[in-house]
Amino acid sequence: MVHDSAMSRLPTLAIALVLPLLLAACGGYNMKRTPRDEMLYEYVSVIRWNDFDRAPGFLDPLSLEVDPLDPIEIERLKQYQVTGYDVRTANEISEEEYEQVVEIRLVNKHTQAERKILDRQLWRWDPIAKRWWLVSGLPDVTNTID
Repeated sequence: MVHDSAMSRLPTLAIALVLPLLLAACGGYNMKRTPRDEMLYEYVSVIRWNDFDRAPGFLDPLSLEVDPLDPIEIERLKQYQVTGYDVRTANEISEEEYEQVVEIRLVNKHTQAERKILDRQLWRWDPIAKRWWLVSGLPDVTNTID
């Protein structure tokens, strides 16, 4: 009878031993993200969760010197609720430049009208700051598609 009890605990013991290994393997995968992947993930989170006050923090300082951000852009973005963010194309131009085209679905908070826009993003690697910067600016809500 003792033998049957030990046999019945074997599957539970196997799960208890294997589960931590599987979880460690999954956790290790997240650690392999590149700095670009991390920056794009953070940017998606900011846009997807309508945290538009943080969005300018992703903008390229060199681009802002040439074309400063108009505060009206932020206020215009705040009129919308983002309902979707889908990368349509992505292209690594070089080790220091990356571009992607993103379809963003928005709902106007005042009219409840939905629109889709294409956001053509250009990102550049800054070796001094060791981070990626968004060169192309914030999404343009007037760039609607059908």
